[in-house]
Amino acid sequence: MNPTSKEIFLNKPDTHKHSITFREAFWVWVKVAIYSFGGPAGQIAVMHSILVEEKRWISENRFLHALNYCMLLPGPEAQQLATYIGWLLHKTIGGLTAGILFVLPGVVSILVLSILYAGFQDTTFVQALFFGLKPAVMAVVVEAVVRIGRRALKNEVMVTLAGLAFIAIFFFDIPFPLIVFSAGVIGYVGGKFREDKFYVIKGHEPKAEGERTKDDFFITDAIGAHTQPSLGRSLRVLVICLLLWFSPLILLALAFGVGSVYVTEGVFFSKTAVVTFGGAYAVLAYIAQQAVNTYGWLKPGEMLDGLGMAETTPGPLIMVVQFVGFMGAYRNPGSLDPMLSGIIGSMVTTWVTFVPCFLWIFLGAPYIEYLRGNKSLSTALSAITAAVVGVILNLAVWFSLHTVFGTVNEIHTLGMRLQVPVWQSLNIVSVLIAIGAFVVLFRYKLSMITTLAVSAASGLLYNLILR
Repeated sequence: MNPTSKEIFLNKPDTHKHSITFREAFWVWVKVAIYSFGGPAGQIAVMHSILVEEKRWISENRFLHALNYCMLLPGPEAQQLATYIGWLLHKTIGGLTAGILFVLPGVVSILVLSILYAGFQDTTFVQALFFGLKPAVMAVVVEAVVRIGRRALKNEVMVTLAGLAFIAIFFFDIPFPLIVFSAGVIGYVGGKFREDKFYVIKGHEPKAEGERTKDDFFITDAIGAHTQPSLGRSLRVLVICLLLWFSPLILLALAFGVGSVYVTEGVFFSKTAVVTFGGAYAVLAYIAQQAVNTYGWLKPGEMLDGLGMAETTPGPLIMVVQFVGFMGAYRNPGSLDPMLSGIIGSMVTTWVTFVPCFLWIFLGAPYIEYLRGNKSLSTALSAITAAVVGVILNLAVWFSLHTVFGTVNEIHTLGMRLQVPVWQSLNIVSVLIAIGAFVVLFRYKLSMITTLAVSAASGLLYNLILR
C-alpha cells in the first residue's frame, strides 16, 4: 500500500537522507545547462536522461509529478523543473543553483549575439555553427516523447488522452492551460469510477525493512523536512522574492526616472512573466506586437532574428526577451553609451523574467509535495501527464517541420490550424544530419553531447566550407 501524504511527513522524513553532495550536483547542473538545447521538450529530455536514466537521482514518478506542477505554472517549465529538483536535493541553495545555472549559458550567449547583432548585424558564423544542432535536437526531442510516453501511457485511456491533447493543440490551437485543466478534471473524475485506468502516477513503493537494491533512487518519499509546508515559510518566501523582483526597478526609477526605458521594460516583462502559460510561443506574438508597434524597440522582422538566437542557444526559448530588452535599450540609451544601455536593458529584462520562476517553485513546491500521496490528486496528475506527452509530441512535430523545411505555411480551414510545409524548401542537408543523429542515438546509443557536437561540426563544415 502506498503511503499517504500525511504519513510521509509524520514519519520522520529526515531519516532518509541522500548521499549526493552539493559539489556533485553542481557539476551535473552545469552539464544539464550546457545540453539544454531544443526548447522545453529537448530540455526536459536532457534532464530525464541525466537525472532519471543515468544518475538515478529521482524516480520516474517523482520526475513526472514535479514536471506536471511546472507545466501548470507561467514561465519556462524546464527551468522551473530544474529548480524544483535542485530544491528537493539541496534545499533553497540547491534550487537557486540549478535554476540559475540552467539559464546562465543562454544569458551569456544571447548577450554576446545581441552585441554582435546590434554592432555588426552579422551572426553568420554562429548561425553556421548551430545549423547542425537543430536536426540533432529533433532526435533528442523524439527520444523524449518515446521514453516518457512509454512510462506514462500505460493503458488505452492514457494513450487516448495524449492523442486528444496533441490534436487539440496542434490542429485546433486550444490554449495549453485549458488542455491541462481539462485533463486534470478528467483524471480526477475518472479516478472515482475507474481507478485502475487513471491511477498511473503512484507514490514510491515501500520495501521491506532493511531491503536495498542497486536500483533505488536517491530521492525517496521522505527526502527531507525542508519539503514540509508552513505558513511562516511561505510568507518569508513571498516577501523575499517580491523584494528581489521589484527592488531593481525602484533603484532604476530613482537613477533614470520612472519613464526610462529600463523601468518600462522591467514593468512590461514583469507582466508577461505572470501570463506565459503554455510556454514561450504562447506569448511571443504579443511581445513582438508590443515591441514593434507600441514601444518601437524592434524593427519588423527582428523578432524572428531574436527567436532564431534563442532556438539555437542553450536555455529556455523565452530568453528571446533578453534580445528584445537589449535592442530596446540600445535604441533608447539616453545619456549612456548605446552598448552599455543595451546590456542594462537585457539584464533588467532577464531579471524580471526569471525571479518569478523561483517564487512559484519555492512557494508552491512544498504544498505539491505534501499532496503527493493524495490518490485523487495522483489520478488528476496521471491524466495531465498523458496530456503533456501529447503537448511534447506537438512541440516535436512543430520543431521538426521548421527544422527540415525552410518555409512552413499556416493555413486555417474548417476551424483547424494546419502546418503545411513547402516541399520545395526541404533542406536535404538538415534531413541527412537528422537521420545521422537518429541513428547514433537510437541504434548506437552514443551520448547526447557526442551527437550534438558531431551535428554542430557537420553544420559548420557545410555552411562555411562546402556551401
